[in-house]
Formats: sequence, C-alpha cells, structure tokens
Amino acid sequence: MNGKSAKNLTAARVQQLLDGARRARVLVIGDVMLDQFLWGRVARLSPEAPVPIVEFERESFMPGGAANVSRNLADLRAKTRIAGIIGRDESGRHLKRLLSGQQIDCARLVTVNDRPTSIKTRIVAHQQQVVRVDRETRRDLEARLTRRLLAAFETDAAEVDAVIVCDYGKGVVTQMLLDGLKAVCRKRGLWLSLDPKPVHRLNWEGFSLITPNRKEAFELAGMEDPSAGQRPSDPLEDDSLLAVTSKLLVELHPALLLITLGEQGMLLCERGRDPFHIPTVAREVFDVSGAGDTVIASFTLAIASGASPLEAAIFSNHAAGVVVGKVGTATTTPEELLASFHR
Repeated sequence: MNGKSAKNLTAARVQQLLDGARRARVLVIGDVMLDQFLWGRVARLSPEAPVPIVEFERESFMPGGAANVSRNLADLRAKTRIAGIIGRDESGRHLKRLLSGQQIDCARLVTVNDRPTSIKTRIVAHQQQVVRVDRETRRDLEARLTRRLLAAFETDAAEVDAVIVCDYGKGVVTQMLLDGLKAVCRKRGLWLSLDPKPVHRLNWEGFSLITPNRKEAFELAGMEDPSAGQRPSDPLEDDSLLAVTSKLLVELHPALLLITLGEQGMLLCERGRDPFHIPTVAREVFDVSGAGDTVIASFTLAIASGASPLEAAIFSNHAAGVVVGKVGTATTTPEELLASFHR
C-alpha cells in the first residue's frame, strides 16, 4: 500500500474471489436482531401533533445486527454459521426461520427465557425512513451463557476459516467473550474481524481487522473531530483523521484498520505503511442501513477467499456501493457485485 487512491480490481479477479467465497467458512458471533419494516405513504399531517400520518401498506422482516452480517455472507454464497442469543419468543423464532431459509447454520443460536429478542422497527414512507423504534435488552450477558458460546466456538474453530465479532452494544459481546475468542483464534491462526462500538468500553486490542466509521474511530481514539462537517475532500490530507489512524494502530495494534467514510469511501491502514484511500463507487444512496455490516462481511470473506488486504478493501467498497443503492437492510449478490466492477 501507499498513500495514493486505489485502482480497481479486474472483473476476472473478482470472479476468482467469488469462486473462492463458495468454499470459505465463516462464523459470525455477537448481537443478533430482527429488523421489522412498516411500509406506507404520507398524505397528510396529524391534527394531534406536527408529525406525518403514515398510511400502512405492508410489513416485512429482515435479519439485523450480527444476523445481517451472516446474511451478507450467505448471499455471497459463503458457508455461514451464526452464534448469539435470542429470546424464547415469536421474534426469535421468526429470526431463526429467516436465517435457516438462507442456509445459515443456526445451531449455535442459544435461546433464553429472560432476554427478549432485539427488534428494530423502522417506519418507511416514500422510500424514506420516518422513525425507528428499538425494543431490546442491553445488560451484559451472564458468564454461564458466555461460556456456552465459547465452548461451542472451540468445537467449531477447526471447521472455520474466519470469525467476525459484531458488537452493537446489546450485551452479548463482553470482555470475557473477546478474550476467549482471541485466545482460540491466536492458537489456530484464524482471521478475527471486529466491528467495535466505542460506547461499549472494552479492550479492542489484537484483532486481525477492526472496521469503525469516522465517528467511531475518533471515539475509539478518545479524540474530538475538529472538522465540524468541513473537512478536506481528500482523506489523505485530513490531518486529524490521519492522527486518529496513527493512534489506533499504535494503541490497538490491529493487523488492519479499515475506516469507513461514507461518501468519501474508505481508508485502509496498516502499521509501517502509508494509509490507502479507496473512493466510494456508490452511484445513488437511498439507505445506509446495514452498510457497515456489508463492509465487514465482504472484506472478511474476500480475505478468506485469498484476497490481499487492498483487494479485500476494494471488494468490500463495491459491495457497500451496491447496498446503499437499495432501501432497507440490504445485501449484494455475486451477480450484482460483478456488474459493479464491469461498470
């Protein structure tokens, strides 16, 4: 890598990686959720308050959180397993049915009585999200359940190529879980990716990959973002952002740091090398819901399929460019991803 912007992958190389993805085995572990969408249209404002009245048309459900990461992997044809906690409720059963329907191995989803399944309800009108309602529990997972997840992982470790930890601050990802995962992955030489949530203060050191967005990167570094919406158009000339990347590489020492920058694309960073900027390829942006899930899933899958870090970053940048052009929690298919590279 160097400090220049990335060139593109060839479609032929992308096809090689997609072929490898069919053989890759990835385990996702963390906070699983059910995403509910209420679709409708707005024709008037409420006489009771200055809010729109959404006339209901239809309802849909999608896997969310860590479950959406697993869905992204499965839609790219990877052999996918998921581990986490669901409630003994209809939402948990519905989520499990959705995942099983996409050939995702759900044997490591633990059903419990005292934690409801996390649900995010989004009301969408005219292709725009109006409001979101969250129903969830955020307390840390009990040690006995964490031990149960780790025991299942130790059994699975010989049968997977990479692991993705998804922390959405709902309590499943604890220090005990992280320490156990890192110990097993280090012993077996497994790739370990993490999407961290700075509000959830844990020790994030020693991962193969961490994927914060700009806001999360500044929070992880304990630094204020001075840009206030006015930042250099070229991230490689953004001194405050570069200071954050240097600090995170030194303090957290990940093998790779990938910072997602919205309309500015991504910044791929590695100790001892200049950061590499990958400009966005998104043609239209309708909804960024779940775009971070797509990034960590597709990057990790590309690595498991034999990609270099730079190839994996370009691969995941194109995958994210596809999903933000869709409404709702979306994924990309191999055909859509290839089409993006042909464009």
